[in-house]
Amino acid sequence: MNVTKVTDNIYQLSVNVENILFEGLWEMPNGVSLNSYIIKGEKTAIIDGVCGWDGVPESLFKLLDELKIDPKSIEYVIINHMEPDHSGWLEDFKQITSDFKILCTEKAKDLVDAFFEHSEDIIVVKDNDTLDLGKGHLLKFVEIPNVHWPETMATFDTLTGTLFSCDAFGSFGSVKDNNYDDLLRPEEIEFYEKEAVRYYSNIVAAFSLPVRKAIEKCQSLPIKIIAPGHGIVWRENPNKIIEDYSRYASYQRGPAKEEITLIWGSMYGMTEKAVEYVIDILEKEKINYNVHRVPEDSWGSVLTSAWTSTGIILGMPTYEYKMFPPMAALLEELGKKKVLNRKAFRFGSYGWSGGAEKELIEIMDKYSMKWDFLESVEFKGIPREEDLQVIGERVRELVKIVRETVYR
Repeated sequence: MNVTKVTDNIYQLSVNVENILFEGLWEMPNGVSLNSYIIKGEKTAIIDGVCGWDGVPESLFKLLDELKIDPKSIEYVIINHMEPDHSGWLEDFKQITSDFKILCTEKAKDLVDAFFEHSEDIIVVKDNDTLDLGKGHLLKFVEIPNVHWPETMATFDTLTGTLFSCDAFGSFGSVKDNNYDDLLRPEEIEFYEKEAVRYYSNIVAAFSLPVRKAIEKCQSLPIKIIAPGHGIVWRENPNKIIEDYSRYASYQRGPAKEEITLIWGSMYGMTEKAVEYVIDILEKEKINYNVHRVPEDSWGSVLTSAWTSTGIILGMPTYEYKMFPPMAALLEELGKKKVLNRKAFRFGSYGWSGGAEKELIEIMDKYSMKWDFLESVEFKGIPREEDLQVIGERVRELVKIVRETVYR
């Protein structure tokens, strides 16, 4: 854990978490930070929390000691979001002091009791309610439901213009002491932007409509600093991460980038022969592309690529009258995350019988994905030269459609 100063009387407590699956699902090759914030007015408040991660309250004791804060002086605990990576520290905090008030939304109140058997001294807040900490620090609360749980809110310090946004405007990626955009080199900012789109596509993507509504609400505030629950603090150019999130949300319905993602799987190398041909064409067409093999590549990586791509190519064999199972499972997840309106093409091998196409259509219909497919190409056994020629024509046509769609 480390302590850094955000701005006058506001401090960040941060811990990096690595080598886990986030939410038990998502691979994080570069880790993630969990951020908590303390505001010192005449009264002291702590927003969200991280100390529960290592299971001992001594970590929080140490950090508060560095700030010369008596734990018992913390009068208010503000819970923006009840997901345990932000609220799990409450158990440790209760071992330090029992004399505090929790501020949260109505929907969060029930979860506080359900998760931690805590029902005393809870103050329910709603849009535009305020809390005066003194010394000018007047906190204003903004409900941003379904970013990405229904009880979520953000907290805005009207004195410093700091928005404590929790999961909104967050990113994956471990942080260092200089975890502020004004202290980072351009290539480091680019790293966190890539981690932000990975975080968005994996965690927040299905809630893109609420994200857009939250952005509209937040843009009405005179924001000078964005302090999220994960990732770096934006205090030089907070509008950058707002614009990024607005763009990520727009990718849900498309168009996204001038980019194609090829997702493929193969049992015995038959479909793989066509995959190699497709990659060669994409190279010659000079279009940005991503390639993922399932089930080898993680769902999180595939989802990130699919989220940013206007075009999708699926290469997989028929398996027992249906789709190659890892591909079917992945497409189900893309449907749940609402990866919609992509331009697409599918090819693949079959043996004694086809059938993959039927299940593909069923999944598309089940989630109303509305992908616009070119005519599929299926081949029995290995692809012959004539099969590859047709596949090549389809891929070149898809490239043309993607470019026209992006620049329409």
